[in-house]
Amino acid sequence: MHRRALLATMIATPLTGMTMSADAATLDPENTLYLELKDGRVVIQLFPDVAPKHVARIKELTRAKFYDGIVFHRVIEGFMAQGGDPTGTGTGGSKLGHVPAEFNRSKHFLRGTVGAARSQDPDSADSQFFIMFAPATHLDGQYTIWGQVVSGMEFVDKIKRGSGGGGTVSNPDKIITMRVAADVKE
Repeated sequence: MHRRALLATMIATPLTGMTMSADAATLDPENTLYLELKDGRVVIQLFPDVAPKHVARIKELTRAKFYDGIVFHRVIEGFMAQGGDPTGTGTGGSKLGHVPAEFNRSKHFLRGTVGAARSQDPDSADSQFFIMFAPATHLDGQYTIWGQVVSGMEFVDKIKRGSGGGGTVSNPDKIITMRVAADVKE
């Protein structure tokens, strides 16, 4: 690819909200997650500088293998896929309690953004998270952003969708495993 075409791609990609493949070697392994789905690996870059408490919680739960086998219980076409509830109902969480909101206006809900799910209480996030299928900037400043899919978004796109307005999924897809990249020997 010519330098000009590569530069144009690099400039256009953030503006459209699309994710670019990232070389895993350039990411900090301690702040990178490998999310294994039925169709392949999703690489998520964590934002400890933006949401340190949320990133610490996600890494703690990931290292405890909390997410392995948990379903994507709410998946809405054109919006997002939500998981991280061990009950699969959308009402459960870990036994670690709530994480206070870490809203930040420097990050935006774009395609591939990973955010903390919560109830109406801004300080009620725990283990649940969602991955955006499309931009939803109306969520900016309302939910904590703790990561961004940097490769494998095509596998997120294949997560089984729910029916109806609530996006509840019957026979939902599962997280096979989720690992901190620093802990994976490849």
